[in-house]
Amino acid sequence: MNPSDPYATTDKLDESLLHVIVTRLEARGKHPLFEKMLQDYLDAMQIDTAQTVLGCGSGVATRAIARRRDFSGHVVGIDLSPALVQKAAQFAEAEGLAKRVEFRAGDSRKLDLADGAFDAVIAHTLLSHVDDPLSVVREAARLVRSGGMIGIFDGDYASMTFGHADPAKGKAYDDAIVGAVVTSPRVMRQMPRLFPAAGLQLIASFPYIVAEVGKADFWAPAIDSFRRLIPKSGAMTELETNAWADGLLRDSAAGVFFGASNFYGYVARRP
Repeated sequence: MNPSDPYATTDKLDESLLHVIVTRLEARGKHPLFEKMLQDYLDAMQIDTAQTVLGCGSGVATRAIARRRDFSGHVVGIDLSPALVQKAAQFAEAEGLAKRVEFRAGDSRKLDLADGAFDAVIAHTLLSHVDDPLSVVREAARLVRSGGMIGIFDGDYASMTFGHADPAKGKAYDDAIVGAVVTSPRVMRQMPRLFPAAGLQLIASFPYIVAEVGKADFWAPAIDSFRRLIPKSGAMTELETNAWADGLLRDSAAGVFFGASNFYGYVARRP
């Protein structure tokens, strides 16, 4: 994993930075754009027919599955960070979902779970934060039953860009930010190759572009979280990061903001 990627090293973060990450994940997960992208690939997976589902992260996708009206199964969420697992369990308890979901700490590249234990496996905003995505896809293929579905969703962060009055400086900022917050910024472009390498069949793909012009809405929480996370990575100083973030927020207030990134959802089946 990239040691500068805070999302990949949540087991090593202090409480304040963990709070920043959780706040960012939850705010993003509740945005209508993200909710639609999640539901698109869950529908394609026919997730409501699954009785056992494996998920990950702070529980955004895990809880979304448990909340679905026609879903009657059980969801297990795995994350590298025990602290994040605890937060996810608290969120599930607060939503009255504790009986339908459970969370455990573990490494998604190698889990102590039986072969074919799940009807479906979800990797939601995970692969961009690991340095060996194929190992995660192969582990998902091992854990899902024959005929079961795998859903993978993440950003194509090599495409993430923000406007700036000086295009050259804007590009330099983009490069620094991508290097600081993700480990595998091009992994979603590799998925058509990774699935067959893991013995899986690609069933469906969902391409999106999230672009805001004029005013920041979707991107505003990201800018606030980057303000804290980027200096910790060493990619930019605190002064430089604040100048970048303040400039984008001024652009938003003035109606001249630009921020965009591609996102992709994939559904595969284990033969």
